[in-house]
Amino acid sequence: MELNTIKPADGSRPNRRRVGRGIGSGLGKTAGRGHKGQKSRSGGYHKVGFEGGQMPLQRRLPKRGFKSRTLRFNDEVTLTALDRLGLDEVNMLTLKTAGLVGELVRVVKVINTGEIKRAVKLNGIGATAGAKAAIEAAGGSVA
Repeated sequence: MELNTIKPADGSRPNRRRVGRGIGSGLGKTAGRGHKGQKSRSGGYHKVGFEGGQMPLQRRLPKRGFKSRTLRFNDEVTLTALDRLGLDEVNMLTLKTAGLVGELVRVVKVINTGEIKRAVKLNGIGATAGAKAAIEAAGGSVA
């Protein structure tokens, strides 16, 4: 194989349609645009979602819901996950390296799901009231 003999596979690059080149081409006169109307004119088209003056679907349907943009920076960790981690001191960096929270996360909170048997000291991590009670009952602390 030589560089000057390389060509694309058959049928992968179809020929461009050359419109408006006479009756014999099959795409002469109106050039496949039909007769009259907005779609036949050059530069004449509509916005995305335009329905010819009818109230568009996105305006007919009710607005609903809200998704906070700051939500992706918050995460939560369960007591079971902390217990499985097997560390005496836990901070944001240890949670990120263990893969319990995402890289973008800035705020972490421990929630009272499952149980914890080991004493764990939390640094820079929040905890719900129930989770804090469970951690302190196991001999740990929340800073």
